[in-house]
Parts: sequence; C-alpha cells; structure tokens
Amino acid sequence: MSSGIYSGFSDVAKQAMMQPQESMLEVKSKKNKLFIGIPKEISFQENRIPLTPLSVALLVNNGHHVMLESNAGQAANFSDKDYSEQGAHIVYDTKAVYEADIIIKIAPPMKQEIEMMKPGQILISALQMATLKADCLHALINKKITALCFEHLRDEGGSLSVVRAMSEIVGATSILIAAEYLSNVFEGKGLMLGGITGVPPTEIVILGAGTVGEYAARTAISLGAEVKVFDPSIYKLRRLQNNIGSRVFTSVVQPIVLEKAITTCDVAIGAMRAEDGRSPCIISETTVSRMKRDSVIIDVSIDQGGCFETSEVTNHTHPVFRKYDVIHYCVPNIASRVARTATYALTNIFAPILLDIGEHGGIKNVIWQKSGVRNAVYIYQGHLTNKHIGERFGIPCKDLDLLIVSNR
Repeated sequence: MSSGIYSGFSDVAKQAMMQPQESMLEVKSKKNKLFIGIPKEISFQENRIPLTPLSVALLVNNGHHVMLESNAGQAANFSDKDYSEQGAHIVYDTKAVYEADIIIKIAPPMKQEIEMMKPGQILISALQMATLKADCLHALINKKITALCFEHLRDEGGSLSVVRAMSEIVGATSILIAAEYLSNVFEGKGLMLGGITGVPPTEIVILGAGTVGEYAARTAISLGAEVKVFDPSIYKLRRLQNNIGSRVFTSVVQPIVLEKAITTCDVAIGAMRAEDGRSPCIISETTVSRMKRDSVIIDVSIDQGGCFETSEVTNHTHPVFRKYDVIHYCVPNIASRVARTATYALTNIFAPILLDIGEHGGIKNVIWQKSGVRNAVYIYQGHLTNKHIGERFGIPCKDLDLLIVSNR
C-alpha cells in the first residue's frame, strides 16, 4: 500500500515536472501562418498602400501568404510585378482579397467593402472619427470583426507612431508646396522660398508647435526662410525649440502679435489640431483680407475644419483657390501627394506588427502583450471597446482586457 502511495506521488510529480515543458511547447507551436489581404483603395485620391514589396518579401519569407489586388500599389509607383517577384499573390477579383484572414488597408472600409468581408476577420485601417458613419460601424460589429485603427497605434515610447510619421511628412511637404505656389509657375509672387545673399528671406508663420509645425519649421529654416511659430502651449514651443536646436521666433497666441505676423508674412501654415472635434479657427476672414497679395495659406488642419476662417476643402486635382488675392491650399490628405515616401513610413510600422501576430500565435496574444497595439483596438470580435465611439453612437462599450481574459 505504501508502494502504491509512493507510486501515486511519483506520477503526480512527473506530471508536475512535465507541465512547464508542455506549456512551453504549446506556446512555441502556436506560431501561425497568416493570410493577409491588401485591397486596392477606392477612397478618393488615396494613393498610399500599407506594405512595400520588400515588406511583403519579409512576410512571405516568414511563412505568411500575402494576396494583393491588381494595381493596389500603382498610385505609389509600385507595380504588380514588384510585388509578385517578392512572393505576393496578385488577384484581379476584389472579393478574392477579402477572403484573407487579415485585411490591411489605408482608408476606412466603405459599406460595399464591409459587405465583402467575412465574419471574424481582422481589419487594420484608419478610423477617421470625423467621417465615421453609424451604418459602417454596425456592419463591422455584426460581422464580429476585430478592428484596429492605425491612428491610435503607439510605439515603445508612447508616441502615436503612424500619426507622428505622417505629421513629419506633412510638415516638411507643406513648405515645399508653399515654395511651388510662391513661384511664377503657379502665378505666385515670384519669390524663392528662403533667401540668398543681399536679398531678404521669405517670412513664414506656422500656427501650431506639434510634429507638423516642428517639421515645417525645420524645412523652412534649412531653406533659409525666416520662421515664426505660434502656439497656446509654452511647453510645446519650448520642446520645438529644443528639438530644432536653433533659436526661432516663438510666441503664445496673442491676437495683436499674431495679426501683425500674418498680415506681413509670405506664407502661413495652419497646423493646429484638436484632440477631439474641430481644430481652433484662430485667423479671421478680416485678417486674411489684410494679407499681402499673392501670399500663400496652407491649411494642414482642414480635415478638422481648418485654422483660417476662409479655408474650404480642396483636392489634389484642384488644390488651390484664391480669396482676397491670397492663394489657399486646403487639401486634407497631403501625405498622398508623396505616396511612395508615406508608404515606406507606414510599412516600417505595419510589417513588425504583422510578424508579431504570426510569432505570438494570433492577434489576441499581441493585444494582450503589447499595450501600443491594444490602444488601437476599437472592435474586438464584434464588441465595441472604444468608449468615445460608444458615447457618440449610443452603443454599449465593453472592457477590452476583460474580453481577452474571458477568451484565454
């Protein structure tokens, strides 16, 4: 009997010793082969694509399957051949792409795209809260989609990685656009942006000291322009000066000082953003009417309503209009103007996340382990997890952590 007891304990001990090993083997074998679909964008003038051919090659070499709709990368100057040579499967039927387990795209899915999606899919795309429609949201919930909006992805330092990357591009590009419209080619004033020996530099006013404002200031200074930056936050102004590494004119938003700067400048960049809702409109129509003839306004914040009272949404086909003899450039999607550069910036963020999903055995484990990815989830298996969206549309919101724990 004593022998039987020892034998029983021995069996239990053996099982206990084996348990960690079994657990480790189970985790290791969880590595999945992903089936990733990249549809062609149908949103107006969206020229970017989430993955470059080399990122596709990286995913394919790690055992994943990538399906790409024909001509999806054409607007960013990536051909079907570029992708097929790196292992992507090119298809001509849009519905075939939506058979993938993971759909990754730039613009938020439209109603007709959601209809092609299959239940339980993973979607990685923009959310664009300002234009989000209730019917699209309900359609995603009804299909039990797990949806991540890349605007809310955070890196290890806590920064919004995609927003920062696109803001850097937009800030630098806005100055290059201003240079174009100051020239004679676009019936501008005929000025070179910057300055040369013996000729006074062009004056640029930047509203907002965030990432867009910082990179606009960097580019303008490097071209030799005289830069003035306005922002309500002393902290942001100080951070901008420290990051740039050179002294630039900075000021809090004081109406008299700001009006004088705007009415004497050659270029005004509107880069003030709101956390939620409309961007602050701080330049009145009266002030714009007093600006110098043929001066240029670039309203980067137009997607949130704009910083200038005279701003109206334009597009890449007809990007400018004149009001009070001031050239207004108010295109919401400036990053699509340099779609290839923007795609390189996006693929640096998306490719590692997709590799992690494969390595960690699925999206659930990545969400659990990486707070930066968890921050981007707004629907998890058909449950709304973003309280701001829930409050806006009157939809019950569930705690994401509790949903994941209950499914583990």
